Amino acid sequence: MVVTDSTAKISLAEFLQLPETKPYSEYINGQVYQKPMPQGEHSILQGGLVTTINQTATPSKLGYAFPELRCTFGGAVIVPDIAVFEWQNIPLLSNGRIANKFEIPPDWIIEILSPNQSPSHVIRKITFCLNHGTKLGWFIDSNGEAVTVFQPNKLPEFKEGQDILPVLDVLNDWQLSVADLFSLLYPN
Repeated sequence: MVVTDSTAKISLAEFLQLPETKPYSEYINGQVYQKPMPQGEHSILQGGLVTTINQTATPSKLGYAFPELRCTFGGAVIVPDIAVFEWQNIPLLSNGRIANKFEIPPDWIIEILSPNQSPSHVIRKITFCLNHGTKLGWFIDSNGEAVTVFQPNKLPEFKEGQDILPVLDVLNDWQLSVADLFSLLYPN
């Protein structure tokens, strides 16, 4: 993440008036951060996880995984690599159609470390979400083929190899090992 100006702080209202950027910008603690442009490993992990989670969660209306979804809550605007919402928490309009604005934290946030991205900033973003109601966070490091798992009121857990990754309680019949996750990077 690149801080656009490390000395200038703006309000949430001012940030929300700014034009959208590519890659996306986020707003935390008065600072604007631009996400790094995703590259190959990031894209394949993100796409594969979104597909896998949705194939598991949506048929039974348990949840839904959204890539790059803007979430505004707790005085911040974040754009997780993957935001997973339990089905009953997905914001809907009065006619039942999905809302455009998500003004609640995701139930599960998944962040994939990109080259030249600050791990400490990504971890701060995950812990911010946990402090505002998120139930689960994954911090994926493709270089080390490891996942650090964050849950409220628990120490982070380091997972690798055949370790099974925790998922939302509504998806407890689904299992994914770290090795299975990183097998996405080996298409042959």
